Amino acid sequence: MPSSLLALLDDIATTLDDVALLSKVAAQKTTGVLGDDLALNAQQVTGVAAERELPVVWAVGKGSMINKAILVPAALGISAWAPWAVTPLLMIGGAYLCFEGFEKLAHKFLHSPADDEAEHQKLTEALSDPKVDLVAFEKDKIKGAVRTDFILSAEIIAITLGTVATASFTTQVLVLSGIAIVMTIGVYGLVAGIVKIDDAGLWLSRKSAAWKQRLGRGLLVAAPWLMKFLSVAGTAAMFLVGGGILSHGVPWLHHAVESLQASMGPLGWLGGLLGDGLIGVVAGGLVLAGVNLVSRLRPAAQKA
Repeated sequence: MPSSLLALLDDIATTLDDVALLSKVAAQKTTGVLGDDLALNAQQVTGVAAERELPVVWAVGKGSMINKAILVPAALGISAWAPWAVTPLLMIGGAYLCFEGFEKLAHKFLHSPADDEAEHQKLTEALSDPKVDLVAFEKDKIKGAVRTDFILSAEIIAITLGTVATASFTTQVLVLSGIAIVMTIGVYGLVAGIVKIDDAGLWLSRKSAAWKQRLGRGLLVAAPWLMKFLSVAGTAAMFLVGGGILSHGVPWLHHAVESLQASMGPLGWLGGLLGDGLIGVVAGGLVLAGVNLVSRLRPAAQKA
């Protein structure tokens, strides 16, 4: 009996060790999606009244948990009955990350600041119009954010599934569930903090203490720069993560990146980043070109 108990405890400890290790690897691989998730969801509440920002973030967070409650069992089912589909799904996910990153770059270079300012002005005028149903506007915001979250959550679960594909079923359940919960709480907790930075800055700037006023003004200045940083860092990470997924799925690309790393000696890690990033940019451009071509051909086919 004691030996059986010790063996059971040893198995549990080994499983937990595997879960911790694989969870760490999965978290590192999903960094690109996480950065983009933060930026996108913080932007999704733009235009919502200040007092409604946190309730909207809470509603989207609940929607995100429901998304993951659907995606995790689906991922486990794929791993159990169609393990051959894991790599293709990862490749599709990697290509999508590269596409989304390249689309952001294309938008930045193809649209002038004046276009973005005009769009912002249009939104501001619409919200100031008493005829606008703010309840319906808020619900539309939440629905749009939850739809976006479903795509990003699918990417997180797919990348995590690729990490634990060869692990035991118990380890897969624990890692996928743990990543789903931690990512949801982490992302929407940070989003809640980000969207209230300007309110905290305004509150502090009105205090009598000079240091609080300086801190408040600093937060007000930092808030828009933080959003820009998240957007840039998220886009760069999407190329790196997406390119890394594609390079590992295509042997000759993987060997090319390894050769670049070897040629750079001590800076091999930088060569790996450059190689994955370049693959991500090229793949994103090709996918975007293909999507635009299909969208142009579809109206022509309908007319014919």
